[in-house]
Amino acid sequence: MDIPKIILNLLARKKEVRVAEIVKKTGFSRVYINHFFKELRDGGRIILIGKANRAHYVSAENKDITKARRSILSFHQILDNQNLSEDLVLDEIKHSTGIFFNLAKNIAQILDYAFTEMLNNAIEHSRSKTIEVITKRNENDVYFEVTDKGIGIFNNLMKKRDLKTELEAIQDLLKGKQTTAPKEHTGEGIFFTSKAADTLNIQSSKKKLIFNNNLEDIFIKERRYLKGTKVTFVIDLKSKRDLNLIFKEYAGESFEFSKTKVIVNLYKMDTAYVSRSQARRILTGLEKFKTVVLDFKKVDSAGQAFADEIFRIWKFHHPKIDIQYQNANENIVFMIKRALVKIHEV
Repeated sequence: MDIPKIILNLLARKKEVRVAEIVKKTGFSRVYINHFFKELRDGGRIILIGKANRAHYVSAENKDITKARRSILSFHQILDNQNLSEDLVLDEIKHSTGIFFNLAKNIAQILDYAFTEMLNNAIEHSRSKTIEVITKRNENDVYFEVTDKGIGIFNNLMKKRDLKTELEAIQDLLKGKQTTAPKEHTGEGIFFTSKAADTLNIQSSKKKLIFNNNLEDIFIKERRYLKGTKVTFVIDLKSKRDLNLIFKEYAGESFEFSKTKVIVNLYKMDTAYVSRSQARRILTGLEKFKTVVLDFKKVDSAGQAFADEIFRIWKFHHPKIDIQYQNANENIVFMIKRALVKIHEV
């Protein structure tokens, strides 16, 4: 029985073939049939597309390869976190699936950046032996998920930055430029990825941090305990987000990461913003930036001591940093202006 001929004839009729089909047709074992598939692959006659239960073979003709890849819109693999390179994983997804096929330039650029940044974080920081990667494309959007079983992003920040709670770690993370490995990383990856996504979810331990750019809001939710970190990224196929414009928005003339926005409402642990300690908690780490924007959306009031600590005392010690505010009601603006008047009185 000419097994290679049977495989090629079936390919000519169906355009793709699976090992199980030839096993059923000939009655031979999978191991025996795999030997002939390998011969045809090594001879450049056929190419394997997909993995595991989605694995099938197509003709080595370019048009058949392209058609086969375009039909595969999902990728799922558990990776061994040893000498792992995020760019090579991305290349494999592009080579073996149609997830990135014919994407708009801005979407492709965002996905390249976000995927490699989030996978690199897991590789470099998680201390996890394995990392699970899922990528899917549907009619409306592209989605990817990176999950590790390591130390957990919030626990790692708590340990490295001597923070007491997961909420403090989240607050620290939201400022941008925060990293547990400052010699190797700038801390920009999560910050810019969170700006480029439609939604970015970061879940670890009992907290889930949600960046929803469609609603222009950030949420923190309680979740069932999760060991390690799970990052989920979604972007609409018709999104007009532009990564270059996002970089420029948060960069100075030298194109360095020099501007950040702090959502003041996420720091609310008490009934109102009245104390200097609350202000200091918000200001921690912001000395790295050239421009700081405090967003007072959903904040009803702020006390004199709170405003004075930020807009007079902290500004006095950091005169070269431009500190701005937005979405402040008239009561908060009054307190800020009182603090600014005191600067000129000194």
